[in-house]
This record gives sequence, C-alpha cells and structure tokens, in this order.
Amino acid sequence: MSALHYRLLDLTIDVERQRVTRDGVTVDVQGLSFRLLACLLRHGVDVVDFDTLIAEVWAPAVVNEETVTQRVKLLRQLLGDDGRSPSYIRSVRGRGYQLCEMPQVVESVRPTTSVTSLRWMVPAIAVLVIAIVGFAWWLASPRPSRPSASQELVQRANYYAGIGQRDNNERAIALYQQALAASPEDRDARIGLSRAYSARVCLYNFPYQWAQQAQKLADEAVSIESARASAWSALGYARDCLGDIDAATKAYEKAFTLDPGDDASRASVAYLYQERGRLDEALRTNLDMHGDASRVRFREVQIAREMALLGFDEEAGKRLARSFQLYPDNVFSNIAWPRHLFLHGRLVEAQQALDEALTRNTPHVELYVLQGELAMLRNDRIAALAAFTHAQQLRPQMGLPGSLVGLYGANTPDESWFATRIASVRNEAAHHTLYPGEWLELAMLLQAQGHRDAALDAVQTSVQNGYSDSAYLQVSPLLKPLSSDPRFAAAIESINRRVAEQRQRVLAAAWCPPELRQTSP
Repeated sequence: MSALHYRLLDLTIDVERQRVTRDGVTVDVQGLSFRLLACLLRHGVDVVDFDTLIAEVWAPAVVNEETVTQRVKLLRQLLGDDGRSPSYIRSVRGRGYQLCEMPQVVESVRPTTSVTSLRWMVPAIAVLVIAIVGFAWWLASPRPSRPSASQELVQRANYYAGIGQRDNNERAIALYQQALAASPEDRDARIGLSRAYSARVCLYNFPYQWAQQAQKLADEAVSIESARASAWSALGYARDCLGDIDAATKAYEKAFTLDPGDDASRASVAYLYQERGRLDEALRTNLDMHGDASRVRFREVQIAREMALLGFDEEAGKRLARSFQLYPDNVFSNIAWPRHLFLHGRLVEAQQALDEALTRNTPHVELYVLQGELAMLRNDRIAALAAFTHAQQLRPQMGLPGSLVGLYGANTPDESWFATRIASVRNEAAHHTLYPGEWLELAMLLQAQGHRDAALDAVQTSVQNGYSDSAYLQVSPLLKPLSSDPRFAAAIESINRRVAEQRQRVLAAAWCPPELRQTSP
C-alpha cells in the first residue's frame, strides 16, 4: 500500500486529501499537477520515464511527451522550483524526471481511545445500523440496466472529447462513428460527432468541410428533437466554426434557454457578444454561470479579454498572465497574453511570450499572424512573410493568411489576384454576417490596391458591426497606411465612445466584480 503522507524538504504532502503545505500554508497544487507529484513521490529518487508517467498520471488518456514536459513545468512553478537549479524535481534528459531528494514517509498518528471518544460510540452505532438498513434496501431495489454497447462507446467518446487535445478528439470521432454504425439512430452519438467535427475546424485547423458535416449532423439532431439543448448547442458550434456569427448566436441562445444549466453554450454566446461589440453583455453572461464555472473551457481568457476591451487593463493583464502560466496547453491562453503585451506596446515582452507559446504545441493562425506583425515592426519583411506563410499552411482555407502572404510576398500581386480576394470577402458577407474583424482584411486589400476611400469604408463597416479593439487599429502595422487619415481616427474615436458607455454600465451594475471598481478612477 502506498504511503499517504510525505515530507519533501519543506513540503508536507497529504496524498489522501490531495493537499500540499509549506510551513502550514497551502500550496495550490491540484488535479493533474498533484497526481504527477504523487507519482514522483511513490518512486522516491528513481528516474520515472515518460511512459510510466503517462501510464500512472494520464491513463486512460493518451498524451505525448510534450504534455508531460509542460505539466512538470507547471508543477515546478506552483512549488516555486527553478528548472535550471531545481530543489524538488530534476530533469533527466531523454529519459524522464526524478525527485532531487528522497521523500520521507510520515506515519499518520492514530488517536487513542478515551472517555470522550466513547461518548460518540452510541451515535456511531446508530449511524451504522441506518447504513446497513439503507444498504439492504439498495440491494432489494431494481438495478439500473447495464449501458448498451453503443452507449458505452458514446460515454468513452465523450471522455476523450472533453480532454481538449487533437489526438483525443480524433479518438472521440472514431468512437462516435462506431456508435453510429452500431446504432444509426443514436442521438447522443450524432450530437457528439457534430461537436467533434466542429472542434476539428475551430481548434485543430482542419478544412471547413468538417464544420459543414458538423452542421448537417446538428441540423438532423434539431429536426428530430427540437427541444433538446445539446442539439442546438452543437448547431451553434458548427455555425460558429463556419463564421456565421448571427446564426451561431441564435442557436447558442436557444440552447441555454432550453437548459439554463448549459454554461458551455452561455460562455460561447458571450464570446460572440464580445465579437459584436456587446462587451458589457458578454462580461455579464460570462459571470452568470449556473454550475461549476471552472469546468467551462476558455471562460477565464474570455473574461480577461472583455475586461481589457472595456479598459480594465490592470485586472485583465493579471488574469491573462496567470492563465498563460497555469494553462500551457490552452491555445487561447497562449494567444491572449502575447497579444495583450503587443497591444500595450510591450514588444520585447510580447516576443518573448510568443516564443514560449510557440513551443507549447498549440498551433493557431493568430499566433503566426502576431509573429508576422512583430517582425514587421522590426522591419524584418523576410521573417514576417515566413510567419504569414506558416499561418497559411496551417489553415489554407482561411482568408486572412492567404491575403497577407500575397500582400507581403516577394512579388506584387496582379489585378486578378486582388479581384479574387476582394470578391471572396464580399461574397461571404453577402451570404451571412461576417465577424467584424473580417472587414479589416478587406480594408488591407483595398488600401494595397490604392482604393483608400473604399478601404476606410471597410474599416467603418467593421466598427459599425461591433469591432471594439481600438488598440489593435493603432498598433498593427497591417493597417498603418490608413492610420494618418482623419476617417481612420474617427473610427477609433467611435469605438472609444461606445466602449466608455459600456464601461460605465458595468461599473454601475450590481454584478460588477469588486476588483474592477477598485481599479477605476
């Protein structure tokens, strides 16, 4: 039997209660980080290889060595350890990790029986009798039926889909497909497969055809069971990944209207409110969780982003820095912190944070676009083009990276190239409501072609549709050719007025977080 209490230098570890203390003060080590620490403790000072760590900490999930490395890095941060001069956990190159010191097993103290303890024996016996009677009733009660083979496949698929990694999303898809092959009418499998297909596009850079497949499955689910919240949520996710912001918003709203406890849909629609410039509504919606808010992925990053857009920069910065430190496998944390530094002109720090984010195996177009923008601010056009090309290779179906490669490539694009790119954006706008930021791509194309007034019209359309990041308009080198025009300044001023009004509504609201009032003049 494994020990339940350890002493490691100045740390006391209670395995049973999953608690780490230093001098009586709790150290915030939880979840996978605690399981990793407990695994190392069980092995003493032996080197624990990657395969053993994966099997004992992550199983049955399948992860790679990079995931282990990032989790060790996080555990070190939580313990206050320095990887270059470690006190607790040492890296063994090419093999794994080991503790720097032999942990001491601490025997738990058994309380002695006393007259006081005897006073509790009668109530304890009574409780035991009640428990025995309850157990007998449980035995006599009808047993729930064992899940069908299809249901077991769906349950396992849901587990893998919830981990939030590309490989595990693919495992989930295979299991959902098996469940549908065995039971074509399985509604849970249809909805799960729809969400996993959408994740392929939104999170893992697959072609848009998978979001189209996701929407087809979700449409089928809604038509079969129109009062089912999860079907509407899956439809919202598919439409979101296809860029249809208004249709996605309506589907998500329908989902949490049917099921007020659907916090995932509530957080998703909050993000879309943010994109449409409804910042106070977005923040309120993200704060209005009905269940365990910690289970809603990406919510903390969204809240920090909304605070930043509303001008609560100090609080937003704290939250984004903490998220970047604690969640190295969260793609949006890895984007948000370097971007925040970039928007505040802290370019050296932004580059350092971006360099670290790019090592974390969470590739995303926005990371490489930001890398290109930082390179342009250094007048390094070659590095900028390389970054934009990487973004295009990552998601070739997306418009902006292809436009940037053309605009900043070695050869000036011809008129047919411009005509094709501009028509593509306008065609999308004719079929559904664009994300406001997509109008900025059109502005970049038009100004590069020499159509300055039309480019400024596109910027104004973006702002009218809710674009709210005035800092980006002022900092990004991609829009610099327009920055001296009075109409461009007027667009920024329009954003600032709208945001100021929403900021005051937040400060006046009963639900306003107290830390925002404390940091406001």
